[in-house]
Amino acid sequence: MDESIVPGEGPATYVTRLAGAKALAGFASLRVAAATAVPVLAADTAVILDGKILGKPIDRADGEGMLLQFSGRSHDVLTAVALADGSGVESRLSRSEVTFRPITAAEARDYWETGEPRDKAGGYAVQGRAAVFIRDLRGSYSGVMGLPLYETAELLDIAGVPRWR
Repeated sequence: MDESIVPGEGPATYVTRLAGAKALAGFASLRVAAATAVPVLAADTAVILDGKILGKPIDRADGEGMLLQFSGRSHDVLTAVALADGSGVESRLSRSEVTFRPITAAEARDYWETGEPRDKAGGYAVQGRAAVFIRDLRGSYSGVMGLPLYETAELLDIAGVPRWR
């Protein structure tokens, strides 16, 4: 799937579009009648700093650079979750603000060496070793991880999917 940003597309629209496209693609792949298919859930996360979407780091320099940009600053994390079924797709958006403590270049280097940040939006995992960098988180911890549970439960309720089974 092409995850390129459409010109003029804002971060919220971007993650919502991708989550919806992933859910619809998953639903279409079931190849069963829409009336008998189970709903398909998908999500997409973007890290936003100074209005710019930061994706996964392309290399070591990019990954370390992202962490140093976050050093002593706040950034936004947007995660859209979408549920596709026979009637279409419904989505919800989680928005959180993450504040990092100051980080040294040596810490950024050492964190990169763990291998953890290589495939993460923004180059860090809130649920992993990068937790030591996070001074404050306002919003949804599960949303920053990549699947906002409150919004997911809302979608499952709409679709009539029991959440406690």
